[in-house]
Amino acid sequence: MDKKKIVIVVAVIVLVVAAAGGGAWYLLGSGKIGAGNGDKVYVEKVSSLTNTGSGAQNRYSGVVEPQKSWDVNKDGEKTVKEVFVKEGDSVEEGTPLFSYDTDEIQDQIATAKLELEGIDNEISDYYNQIETLKSERAAASEDMKFQYTTEIQSVETSIKQSQYNKESKGVEIARMEESLNNATVTSEIAGIIKSISENGSDPYTGEELPYMTVLAVGDYRVKGTINEQNIYAVSPETPVVIRSRIDENQTWTGKITEVDTKNQIQNNNNYYDSGGGETASKYPFYIELDSVDGLILGQHVLIEMDEGQTEQKEGVWLYESYIVMEGDQGGFVWAEDNRKRLEKRTVELGEYDAELGMYQIISGITEDDYIAFPMNALYEGVPAVRDASEVDYESPMYSEEGGMQDSGDMPEGGDMLPEGGDMSEGGAIPEGGDMPEGGDAPKDSDMSEGQGAGEGLDTEPEVDE
Repeated sequence: MDKKKIVIVVAVIVLVVAAAGGGAWYLLGSGKIGAGNGDKVYVEKVSSLTNTGSGAQNRYSGVVEPQKSWDVNKDGEKTVKEVFVKEGDSVEEGTPLFSYDTDEIQDQIATAKLELEGIDNEISDYYNQIETLKSERAAASEDMKFQYTTEIQSVETSIKQSQYNKESKGVEIARMEESLNNATVTSEIAGIIKSISENGSDPYTGEELPYMTVLAVGDYRVKGTINEQNIYAVSPETPVVIRSRIDENQTWTGKITEVDTKNQIQNNNNYYDSGGGETASKYPFYIELDSVDGLILGQHVLIEMDEGQTEQKEGVWLYESYIVMEGDQGGFVWAEDNRKRLEKRTVELGEYDAELGMYQIISGITEDDYIAFPMNALYEGVPAVRDASEVDYESPMYSEEGGMQDSGDMPEGGDMLPEGGDMSEGGAIPEGGDMPEGGDAPKDSDMSEGQGAGEGLDTEPEVDE
């Protein structure tokens, strides 16, 4: 090889190395993204992401209650002597609940009967007076007969008044005797004692309360609670999923039958707005259940809108937001490799669930793999961590420019260099390593003038022999 060709080859090599170095500095040394700058990406296990019961649904609190309840009101004129039940007790129809103090009633009945006996004696005396007056009138002169007649009529009026008093006293005695017979209050329904209010009113709101409330056994319903910010998220006929607070895999289904916006829930657990400190009103809504098997009266549950999250799907399903689409052929995910670093992993997609926004994954990842949420700034080789606290969210990777990745943002394969090892625009070497026409050094290649990067460099420069 002659000297001229050797010089040309050396010049090209120098340009390639310089350009590659400049491009590498741009991508790795400029401080945007790259190895050695402390970037770390949080990854999650696929099985946890595909579990639709993991909290992606809006949830509302609820409690299991009967379709019917019975309020027992206490007679304000009586004193409760003995209570036979306590809160939580099961009762049958006819079970004694409590009894009134009957000593006072019995005394009142005895007094009333004595008064009744006195009225009878009074009436008898009146009749005797009339007989006496009639006898005296018969023997009296004509001038005195009119006076006796007037006295007899007055006594007859007293008899009528006494007879009325007798009837009234009889009714009073009958009422007290009935009260005495009903001194023990029994349950009208089979159920559970929900509450017993000794004071007769709510200590916080002052609302009047029944003395006892009995919840009927049988079919249950769920009473949910929702605040005013979310009230429009629920409506009648909406299907729901009821989930146990203890075991999230235990669920029931039903539909909303009523949203009661007329009766605000009165309690001290209102939500306080962090800005103005104002409370948000809460309202009840009610759910009719398809089945009550396994539910316990009074059980606290979670309520979700039914979006198909309880359906059992075969294979691996993943939310579409974790998949970077590449045309109609499929896509890839950012997965943790066996070196605990991120790599682009091609996945083969199957069925699509439009309601849940999930794809069936035929191949590429399993439930045991760990993946990251796509971002523009992700790159292969970045360390993957499973503890979110290890991630520096102040790094450029998590800036606005490095946010969510759209399909096609990264070259296929996720490499920093395009296929073939070429640098990207702004320091690129075209495929095959050829220099640009005219021998110009790539723009921003960081090669200074006088180093063979000047404008108009000939492909075969003149060389002194």
